[in-house]
Amino acid sequence: MPTLIHPSAVVEPGAQLGDGVEIGPFAYIGAQVRLGDGTRVRHHGTVEGNTHLGKNCDVFPYAYIGAKTQDLKYKGGNPGVRIGDGNTFREFVSVHGGTNDGEHTILGNNNLVLCYAHIAHDCVLGNNIIMSGYAGLAGHVTVEDHVVFGANSGVHQFCRIGAYVMLGGYSKIVQDIAPFMIADGNPAVIRTINKIGLERNGFTPGQIERVKQAYRILFRDGLNRTQAMEKLTAHEHAQTPEFQRIMTFAGTSDRGLAPGAA
Repeated sequence: MPTLIHPSAVVEPGAQLGDGVEIGPFAYIGAQVRLGDGTRVRHHGTVEGNTHLGKNCDVFPYAYIGAKTQDLKYKGGNPGVRIGDGNTFREFVSVHGGTNDGEHTILGNNNLVLCYAHIAHDCVLGNNIIMSGYAGLAGHVTVEDHVVFGANSGVHQFCRIGAYVMLGGYSKIVQDIAPFMIADGNPAVIRTINKIGLERNGFTPGQIERVKQAYRILFRDGLNRTQAMEKLTAHEHAQTPEFQRIMTFAGTSDRGLAPGAA
């Protein structure tokens, strides 16, 4: 398919556009940008900096992809943004580049980032994530696959969000959120397992029951973290993927896990 560039768009020399790319009216594409096949930047969209988007991405009006980091530690160089295939960035979304030379803010595939959401410098996001309107990630946040952010939720720098997590609207995340859980509140605490999200993603009743058992040990049995990890390790389901994912995540947490609700 031909590449379509509206006469009023600005595409700087050096930009690399794949087959079937569409650039709308008054859009801006910087000189270091690469856009994969079938990607669309709608009117007034901006993609600049050392930014690569994969195939079939969709940048809506007034979204700004590849902005310079806001980190005051920035010392120059050529950091950037690396984005996979099938991502959608709705109106007024902002995605900032990395801070240090040669480092990047990274997004995987098939993520949906809704209006006014913000992804700061050096974040690393996986696949199939939904960020609702006005959700915000501070710098160096890691988000695993299949996470859903409620509107206006905010994540403190260096926090990690485990796979298949649901974050409630207006939640304030200041510690790591274990996989498979629902977190809500200010600061956020673990309310229960994300049963509906797991069912929608094809988890079997047996898998969901194992997640529930791990949740009880970590967040409902009144154990400290060391005791909980020992009990998880000794559990009959310790070698299952569900237990292993939770144990690996908890065992590598620097900020500590968000606690269970009182």
